Amino acid sequence: MDVKDIIKRARKFSNPYRVNDGKGFKLRRYDPGDTGDIKSEDKPRAKEVLANGILALAELQDRLYAQDRWSVLLIFQAMDAAGKDGAIKHVMSGVNPQGCQVYSFKAPSAEELDHDFLWRTTKCLPERGRIGVFNRSYYEEVLVARVHPEILQNQKLPPQLVTKKIWDHRYDSIRDFERHLAGNGTVVRKFFLNVSKDEQLRRFMERLDNPNKNWKFSPTDAKERELWDQYMEAYEILIRETSTEHAPWYVVPADNKWYTRVVVAAAVIDALGELDLKYPKIGKEKLKELAATRAALLKTKS
Repeated sequence: MDVKDIIKRARKFSNPYRVNDGKGFKLRRYDPGDTGDIKSEDKPRAKEVLANGILALAELQDRLYAQDRWSVLLIFQAMDAAGKDGAIKHVMSGVNPQGCQVYSFKAPSAEELDHDFLWRTTKCLPERGRIGVFNRSYYEEVLVARVHPEILQNQKLPPQLVTKKIWDHRYDSIRDFERHLAGNGTVVRKFFLNVSKDEQLRRFMERLDNPNKNWKFSPTDAKERELWDQYMEAYEILIRETSTEHAPWYVVPADNKWYTRVVVAAAVIDALGELDLKYPKIGKEKLKELAATRAALLKTKS
């Protein structure tokens, strides 16, 4: 396995969906059913690409952990049934659990509401040498809170701060926060799994029809679906406002799960590949110490 070659190939898969500058961003320009140059009959090739990518990712993560200089934060946002859990599970399947942390963020607790909106996720940022995965994140505060004004009203903010400018202030805070992370060695990559409304309905019906998937469905999912247009507008605005070179968004086609996973894996590999990760070099004194230890161990040989 040539890791350098896989990194180059990964860039070709992920770059079409990368948004470095949100100016003029329009979500309708991104097709949820896109599969690049891989057609549905080429699924075996896609599986091979993903398998090789997972092997390369494991190698790169091992170097990241050994070098202990950088950390990586992967943020996943999407509508219900877009495939976040599956993408995280499959892409990170080859990663050493010691070097990876996954956090899912639900509705804020009473304690979390007593702090600023970035507090609860900041506590969970990855240490150097590790990959952190956020399944939903602080972006919920410019998504759900924007679509549901009553949520904002319950956040204990001083009334004079809850104005029409609050969303601009939050975008400013997010951009500053991600700039701070990047400047301190945390690589930030953000993924919006772009599922179509029709495909979401199909997956919802599958969950309702399959007894083994009933547990995945909540009546709340159907209610949120009624607000589809409001959510799409909120996603478009946040991607436009928070896409930067140091913390880009990937608008990943999500109607075909097999392709979604290929693109996500490719983007993560590309991010790690940009860091030129290497195993730490051992100095002369350390080599002498290792040689002495080796000699001492050989003396104990029976």
